[in-house]
Amino acid sequence: METPTYVIGHKNPDADAVCSAIGYAWLKSECGTGPCVAARCGNTNARIDAILNRFDQDLPQFLGDVTPRVADIMAGDAHTVTEHNTCAEALEIIDELDVRALPVIDSDGCVEGMISIFQLGEYFIPKPKQPMAMRLVHTTLDDIVRSLKATVINLQSGSDLEDLYVRIGAMDIRSFGRFTDEAPIVANQSIIIVGDRWDIQQKSIQAGVRLLVITGGLEVEDDILAMAREREVSLIVSPYDSASTSWIIRTASRVQRLVNPEFIAFAPDEKLATVRRRVANHYAHLYLVIGESRRLLGVFSNGDLLKPARTRLILVDHNELSQAVTGADQVRIEEIVDHHRLGNPPTQQPILFINEPVGSTCTIVADLCRRQERTPPPAIAGTLISGIISDTLNLQSPTTTAKDGELVAWLEPIAGVARNELAEMIFSSGSVILTASPEAVIRSDMKIYHEADVRYSVSQVEELGLDNFRENRDALMEALEGVRAEENLFFAALLVTDINTQNSVLAVQGSDEILIQITYPKIERNDVFDLPGVVSRKKQLIPYLTTLLRNLGIAGKP
Repeated sequence: METPTYVIGHKNPDADAVCSAIGYAWLKSECGTGPCVAARCGNTNARIDAILNRFDQDLPQFLGDVTPRVADIMAGDAHTVTEHNTCAEALEIIDELDVRALPVIDSDGCVEGMISIFQLGEYFIPKPKQPMAMRLVHTTLDDIVRSLKATVINLQSGSDLEDLYVRIGAMDIRSFGRFTDEAPIVANQSIIIVGDRWDIQQKSIQAGVRLLVITGGLEVEDDILAMAREREVSLIVSPYDSASTSWIIRTASRVQRLVNPEFIAFAPDEKLATVRRRVANHYAHLYLVIGESRRLLGVFSNGDLLKPARTRLILVDHNELSQAVTGADQVRIEEIVDHHRLGNPPTQQPILFINEPVGSTCTIVADLCRRQERTPPPAIAGTLISGIISDTLNLQSPTTTAKDGELVAWLEPIAGVARNELAEMIFSSGSVILTASPEAVIRSDMKIYHEADVRYSVSQVEELGLDNFRENRDALMEALEGVRAEENLFFAALLVTDINTQNSVLAVQGSDEILIQITYPKIERNDVFDLPGVVSRKKQLIPYLTTLLRNLGIAGKP
């Protein structure tokens, strides 16, 4: 399944951020550019909920953190072996998948260790100083039969796991007689591989070997078969020549004794940045992803750590990383659609960047629909109008442009709604101050800005009158200071806008050096100011605050 691209607004989203995400996700999907999903990185509020309910829109998917993690790159359908698998089976998987190592798990899916192509290779490489090690096979006769695809003539206790030693009966019968008595190997631990040598076959059965393997698919004479049954000697026929048969029997060894119990493992939620640091001075053929009780969840390799992040974002209604979903700087930002000042992040490749000085991001999205001749469904059209109305205070904000009004007029008949009626519903949908905790009020539409090395925040809420602010002022000021301290901000501000009068008050928590720079009239106390005619955070307040910081020598020259 193709990974979707997430169209997402800023932290602490307002109606424009949510509505533009919904509208642009629809447009991108309609244009056939792949699956796009509207997302959000914060809680909604009463106004947003009222809009979504009015137009029967689902709440955008919540993405609180898109930082790449182990779960994003791991292969969850990892191929594994158990201690009961043979070396042949492990080699077949390694060859088929072109991998270097395999996890070894138990019957419950819990990791017991690793087995690598290098361990297997070392096992099969001849060791002149250890000739007996080259003959040793730790397996069952059933495994040997299965590996050789042999014909069973007589099989005794085929499921017993044993240490057996491989010999090829290629010498003269007189030499072979001494060979069967060679210490430390006893006959009932011996596997004799022989062709159509009747005398060697007979001598092996008389000696009581554990398994006699006749190669080349040759027929077994009746007297040899009768003797094997009488002496309870296992007898099979291999379709391969003696050399191939010897090699295949060795590969029938169980992997049990080759398992390396040491391995490097990670939890699925570990951040890739942390993982890269941990493995920088180590190398493993494969890294395991485990859960509780060492249960295997997936695997990944060093190559997977170098692949670009699969998560793709389209940022709407913001372009500064300080306002973006956590981890946005570590994933692919495909596009940005915004109407704020530039504070855009660097990207590794060219992207589509649309930034227009209009009152709402929904205006830009609606304009793109119109220009591309994609008429949105009524519900999408109504959602876009709602975003414009909310962000421009029903086209009364100083940020409002002619294009905002033009696009609202284009959308109204499509949505089947009247602007003023919709505005009444939106702005009467409930007071954020009365329906949320003081801290939630501060964070409901909070944006963090950077000026040189200074960080500050400005939150904005819109109310029908300022009575609710006055009645809850002390609690809001305390919450504002708490947010400032928690986020380590130079100052934190709350702009409370009266939709009826188009005036605002500004509450500020910070050092005295910023407070004394504010030239607006104070209201009862030194940290609350009257801002007549100020309703736009973007166009009116932020430029003013930037000037104050410049006067303090913090912000750069314009």
